[in-house]
Amino acid sequence: MSPVADATGARCGNAQGGPVWFLAGTYGSSPAHRVCHVPAGKYLFFPIINYVVMPCSGCGGLTCPEAEATAREMTDGPTALFFELDGRSFTDLASHRVASARCFDVAARAPGGRNLSPSASNGYWLALPPLPKGEHRLHFGGSLPSLSQELYYTLIVE
Repeated sequence: MSPVADATGARCGNAQGGPVWFLAGTYGSSPAHRVCHVPAGKYLFFPIINYVVMPCSGCGGLTCPEAEATAREMTDGPTALFFELDGRSFTDLASHRVASARCFDVAARAPGGRNLSPSASNGYWLALPPLPKGEHRLHFGGSLPSLSQELYYTLIVE
């Protein structure tokens, strides 16, 4: 199951390795509440809000430039971006916009997954230094003309 579809955070640690811990966004616009156990010393990386474009069956051919352009257009003009860590709000989030460097296969790591290339991503991302041990609360998300996202993470750094 995709970490993006994880309703509780139970899969937060699946396939995590290295110095960076990825916190997933969510599908749809309903708020997600997740509890996640994170090893101490891990940097955190997550989308405030982003959009991934991928080919769909029966939709005809999708080129890499078309995927990149659509991802960019879908994330233009955010009407709200927000991030809070332990009750402290942060600003200037629009400066954290990132597009995928090149097209990719979004299903490349899925066992038995079909080829979903060319895929492209665009959105607003944050990277945080390791948090102190203990419990922390993250609240983040945003609104785009066609999409909104809101996530609540309770992080237990161990």
